[in-house]
Amino acid sequence: MYYVPDGTTRCGFYVCENCQNRFLDAAIAPRIVCPYCGETVDMEIGPDEVLPEVKEEAVLQEVIEGEENVEKYDTLLSLAITGGDYSWI
Repeated sequence: MYYVPDGTTRCGFYVCENCQNRFLDAAIAPRIVCPYCGETVDMEIGPDEVLPEVKEEAVLQEVIEGEENVEKYDTLLSLAITGGDYSWI
């Protein structure tokens, strides 16, 4: 699958408040860091640098349960990204 590993039976459907991207993630939490616009924290900072603030802007919309439902959502969301190209399936 495109967003989550094959055989996933439960995942979260998220929408980012900042970039409006929709995606699935195996982690289920009320808010997570967006993989598209979120900034990962670089722990190798110098003494004059400030640790960047982690912004959890992706909001959980729905918990998807069942392998068939997860696969359906994954396929539909990935078709929007790939532009309807079925060759990768």
